[in-house]
Amino acid sequence: MWEVGAAFRLLASGRPDPVHRRWIGQVRPRIAAAGLDQGWLAELIPPSGYVPDFLNPAPSGPAPAPAVELAAILATPEDRVCADLGHLARHRGPLSPRLRSLYADPRARLPRVAEEIETFWELALAPYWARIRAVLDAEVFRRARQVAEYGAGSLLNDLHPAVSWEDDVLRLAHRKQPLSRRTAGPGLLLIPSAFKGPGLSTRVAPPDPPQLAYAARGVGTLWEPRAAGGTEALAAVVGRSRALLLTELETPASTTELARRTGLSAAGVSQHLTALRDAGLVSAHRVGRSVLYARTAAAEALLAAAVR
Repeated sequence: MWEVGAAFRLLASGRPDPVHRRWIGQVRPRIAAAGLDQGWLAELIPPSGYVPDFLNPAPSGPAPAPAVELAAILATPEDRVCADLGHLARHRGPLSPRLRSLYADPRARLPRVAEEIETFWELALAPYWARIRAVLDAEVFRRARQVAEYGAGSLLNDLHPAVSWEDDVLRLAHRKQPLSRRTAGPGLLLIPSAFKGPGLSTRVAPPDPPQLAYAARGVGTLWEPRAAGGTEALAAVVGRSRALLLTELETPASTTELARRTGLSAAGVSQHLTALRDAGLVSAHRVGRSVLYARTAAAEALLAAAVR
């Protein structure tokens, strides 16, 4: 959900972004076509500042599935939803009619919010998740190694300019509200993000542990084209047409688009994609009336091995 919020905010800002330019160009038209730029998320996630805490539930594990986080949002106690919306109103002014209806009846309106989040996930993040997840996993691995070799203090002092650890005290610069260890909840969750800007975001909602979300390292390489040559060995295993389709899925695409780019028939492309999907190398994501196909993490690893 941290990625949903940061990605939605980036798209809604309308500003150019040199790192995510390719992704924005592909995704922003889909979001507008689905009406998400005028929906619940557009009112719950402002261009800057506070986002209601119930949209970022404490994760149940290192990498919770979207369905798990949506279930946590739907299970949010009504008083928590109302308190968060009241906090949002103090930051932004009076709530809109749509958010007032959420305030008045969270149980009836939260499913609408969850439905929109799920749609946004399918349009904007799911087709690219193999790449995004690889960056986040690399960040987690690097930070875990840093803690193992040099201790937690080294990690915290290297995490973000606003974070420092000294004399067993964690300090967050520019945070307006004090963070008491006694009332903050157990532990501390660090949330690397591929879409966050340079700032640091926090969520403090006892009894959940505090969360610190920050920009992961390596994001600058996220959308760089992968090497496409040297797939002859892969073609010998999966077939030339399927190897070609995997190479073309550098960017998620529909059956029609893949047929146009490869010269294969639409029926042939569909048949090959079905086989690749059954093998776990391709995933399918509905976008309006069409379906986008994307490489999975397994396909990314297979292609990386093939071009060595």
